[in-house]
Amino acid sequence: MSASICQACHVACCANGTPNVVSWGHGGIIAFGTCSSVALYDPKVGRLEGGGVRFNLRSPSLLESVVEICMFSSQFAKLMELKGHTEAVCAVDSVYMDSDILVASSASDSSVKLWLCNDRKEGSVFRTVPILACGGDDSQVHLYLLHGERLQKAMTLKGHEDWVRGVEWVSTRGELLLASCSQDSLIRVWRLTAKSSTDTPTEDDHAIIKMKEDVFEVDDEGEPDMFSVSLETVLAGHENWVCGVHWQPPVYKDDELQQSARLLSASMDKTMIIWAPEDGSGVWVEQVRVGEVGGNTLGFYGCQMSPDGSMIVAHAFHGALHLWCKDPNKEDWRPGVVISGHFKAVQDLSWDPEGEFILSVGSDQTTRLFTPWKKQGNKQVTWHEISRPQIHGYDMQCLAMVGRFQFVSGADEKVLRVFQAPRNFVENFANITGTSKEKLLVSSDSVNLPEGASTPALGLSNKAVFQGDLVPKSTVEKQFNSISDQYQESYFHPLILTEPPPEDHLLQNTLWPEIQKLYGHGFEIFCLASDSTGTLVASACKASKAEHAAVILWSTSTWRQLQMLPYHTLTVTQMAFSPDAQLLLAVSRDRTWSLWRRSQEIKKNPDLPPFSLYAHTGKETAMHTRIIWSCDWSPDSKYFVTSSRDKRVIVWGPCRRDGSEEMVPPADIRPCSTILDVGNSATAVAFCPELCSDNSYLLAVGLDCGQILLYRWSPNQKESGGDDWISCGGTNASQSHTLAVKRLRWSDKDAEGDRERELEESSWVQFASASDDHAVKIFSINKLTL
Repeated sequence: MSASICQACHVACCANGTPNVVSWGHGGIIAFGTCSSVALYDPKVGRLEGGGVRFNLRSPSLLESVVEICMFSSQFAKLMELKGHTEAVCAVDSVYMDSDILVASSASDSSVKLWLCNDRKEGSVFRTVPILACGGDDSQVHLYLLHGERLQKAMTLKGHEDWVRGVEWVSTRGELLLASCSQDSLIRVWRLTAKSSTDTPTEDDHAIIKMKEDVFEVDDEGEPDMFSVSLETVLAGHENWVCGVHWQPPVYKDDELQQSARLLSASMDKTMIIWAPEDGSGVWVEQVRVGEVGGNTLGFYGCQMSPDGSMIVAHAFHGALHLWCKDPNKEDWRPGVVISGHFKAVQDLSWDPEGEFILSVGSDQTTRLFTPWKKQGNKQVTWHEISRPQIHGYDMQCLAMVGRFQFVSGADEKVLRVFQAPRNFVENFANITGTSKEKLLVSSDSVNLPEGASTPALGLSNKAVFQGDLVPKSTVEKQFNSISDQYQESYFHPLILTEPPPEDHLLQNTLWPEIQKLYGHGFEIFCLASDSTGTLVASACKASKAEHAAVILWSTSTWRQLQMLPYHTLTVTQMAFSPDAQLLLAVSRDRTWSLWRRSQEIKKNPDLPPFSLYAHTGKETAMHTRIIWSCDWSPDSKYFVTSSRDKRVIVWGPCRRDGSEEMVPPADIRPCSTILDVGNSATAVAFCPELCSDNSYLLAVGLDCGQILLYRWSPNQKESGGDDWISCGGTNASQSHTLAVKRLRWSDKDAEGDRERELEESSWVQFASASDDHAVKIFSINKLTL
């Protein structure tokens, strides 16, 4: 069966923490901005469209004053750029007009522009529009109409007492309804109707209460049309800023497109409400309220409703999507499984030794765990976040797995922290993945496992919560013995999960307890590595002097410092133990690498240092001319590779003699490949743990531009005078990251194939990538296609 070389099987990402960044299309696809890209997500499937369709818009380092239009045929492609604003564009909206698209944009330059776009790839400023509503920081809603060649303000709608955060029109029963929401916690619905020029004002009937109407004229080719605007209702139900409103999209019923007057609102009070007028009285009432109670989130920035009205989604301050689905058999709404990810740069990631889950850390100060999940009755496997082991107060920088359910992490602090999975996670992991619970608990020392963890107020350490801590205190025991007793520190509640948890549970109930702190570095931790036996951890910190650039070795059995390895003069950027755990490689900002060998006499004489410097490059022998970003080992521990800002990838070795475990002399470790120029700063590199069919090595190279390239390297080809590097392609524009690739890691476990490729299952391998564009991506590679 033919297959593409590189297939994206998962993308973990979230929405940007800004209003107006999520839109739910009539086709059922949710589009949301993530970093400088737009992601297309199918909530019914539970994954991004095409496995990972994202297209880059602009560099996020600048607040761009450009609107971009993308069109879809068989795939999305940029149609045009609309340039005219001088500051950041804050909101856009569009409507079809025959075969053209009318786009309205507002920006921080205090201007609103209208553009008429067509498939001729022409965009011009255009002002022919029935009516345009704009909400501003003056607490008013302004209505604009075309007058000659200019937009002229027709009316100002007053009533809100704070910034207007959102406006949206809907056409129903021949009238227009305008919903506006504000930071005053209120929603106002305005009704706009056409009035006949023959209408004559009637005498006031004091027995009937009527809303005040404001009338304005529209000059239509010399014949004035009259319109009136009145306040339909004021909706009070939220307790904080209302940041978004959205009308339910029209649906076809009895072969007719019908528009209901159901309005969805989202607020910073962490709730969404569906409003609608009652059938009999027409009074607007709250029909549905969903949201979160407690937690440390900051509320919702916006909301959208599915075309059929059966699902609603909100996006939060930290980018998380919150999905609720209506039970088809009841009137209840329940949280749904939705995509999630980091909301800032992802710095590092690591596979579970069994290849069943991925841990990642990011500048959003979180550690996240992703694993595959097969929905009941669905053959397709999708990846989801099922735990957030660490929510920290410093930006996370690196991590290393030291066992099936144990890891060490480093952040922008001088301390390393060790975490171990609690019992509740192990049980839920078994439920979600279908793994044997007993088998997992045996491998996790279940006797001493706590139930979960919680973080005290103003604390950075996750405290273990044991079974006894969950027993509710009696009335007598509830009497406070001290002031600290008045403030409950344990917010953890054990959950029984059969599907990935929603955001509020991830924040509160999936933490891992911290079991150890490691002190020894003088500056912020920068990189970590662990050996294949899980007995050693190497760490390094930021350094501008040699005295701080030493690597520290730690024992995982005692969590004590074993040795310091001084050689480099600047920050060690990455380290890697050889697969046989006998060698440690370190690369540095000083453009050199160092190779450390495990002592073979350590068992006979425990007083000997565990590692000693075996080989290194210096100023005279260095092949890289810029900072070395990344390194990795071949699966046979014979070669290692380095990649640099100088766009070069170099394989070094051999470190062992052919067909022997004997080490070669240090002087024989030299470049054994031709210098591979990848055309861009090579920020990440990784050897595939499986050899290709011709015994060549497969490498993945991550670039500063976000692309990932695949190469086969054959050491015998160089010896025979041939080309030792063979390009195997890489990620295309929609699969690639949009910013620098920070880390690449191959899984040691074969990728699972579907039923159509069971015979080729052993030929599929997977690797994961982390990037500055906030995304974690997982790719499957079919080695037979190489």
